[in-house]
Amino acid sequence: MENALLFPPMAFLIYLALVGILYALGRYLAGPSHATALKKSTYSSGEAPPAHAAAPGYRPFFVIALFFAILHLGVLVLGTGGFTPVTVIYLAGLLLALSALILG
Repeated sequence: MENALLFPPMAFLIYLALVGILYALGRYLAGPSHATALKKSTYSSGEAPPAHAAAPGYRPFFVIALFFAILHLGVLVLGTGGFTPVTVIYLAGLLLALSALILG
């Protein structure tokens, strides 16, 4: 019986009781709520929410993700290899690919 607290179902029941007590205590300390228009509105640092999406679609995300994938994998390949003439050609191709991706 000394390890009863380590038995998973018993520990779960103890934590469940503890969470219930803390939840009830928190609701008691918070006091009654009063529904107002301000509470139901969207909060965005005191600013009105935007009327349209900032970047519609996933295209901007994929361009940035591809940029970082090329950059990180290129540096990984360069870091694991030695300094040879092939490395310089690979680095030039990497810079060309990144610049083409940046310029669109």
